[in-house]
Amino acid sequence: MARIGLCYPKIPGSRQAPLERCIAFEKYDGTNLHWVWQAEQGWTHFGMRRDRFEFTPAGIEAFAAAHAECREAPAIFVRDWQEPLGDVLREQFVESSPVVAFTEFFGPGSFAGRHRDAEPKTIKLFDVGTPCGLIGAETFEARFKTLDIARVVYRGKLTGRFIHDVREGRYGVQEGVVCKGGEGAGLWMLKIKTAAYQRRLQEASRRRLGELLGMNRAMR
Repeated sequence: MARIGLCYPKIPGSRQAPLERCIAFEKYDGTNLHWVWQAEQGWTHFGMRRDRFEFTPAGIEAFAAAHAECREAPAIFVRDWQEPLGDVLREQFVESSPVVAFTEFFGPGSFAGRHRDAEPKTIKLFDVGTPCGLIGAETFEARFKTLDIARVVYRGKLTGRFIHDVREGRYGVQEGVVCKGGEGAGLWMLKIKTAAYQRRLQEASRRRLGELLGMNRAMR
């Protein structure tokens, strides 16, 4: 395992929103995983936001030891993504190698990055980066639309009404959306979370705090 800098940028909230044309993708409540592809070697490395493992049996074993809740992810990637995603990259990104594919790993009951062992998991592709940076939303959708990418919730100018409606749960998303606009140096992103999801986070934090306080009292 190697420690790396933050692999995927932090996405600002809607207060920094430029009111421009964008595509809004569903934001899934799971774990962000990245996968590194080289034109000559294929898939070489993978990991989370701040670590990276070799995409070998030994690397997969080390990943499982470090991240037990996500230990199923490499097998799911091999089953569902290794070949079809590699084929698309080989057709369109050979000159841009290395390429990093960013995915979300989650199941029906995943919440705040925690996963339930007994549930089936899936992997969704939500972004792709090259040595020049992340590709734009239009390019991403056009090149990867035949694969199981994050669902497009909205396309058009970002407006206060759209932000409000996402927060009020009118777009059928559980956690929220990520809006992405522009290309190249002008690329921008922002996230909008639903009010219902924010309430769930607050309630979970209160429960956890109550549990910790109870444990402290019991130890006195």
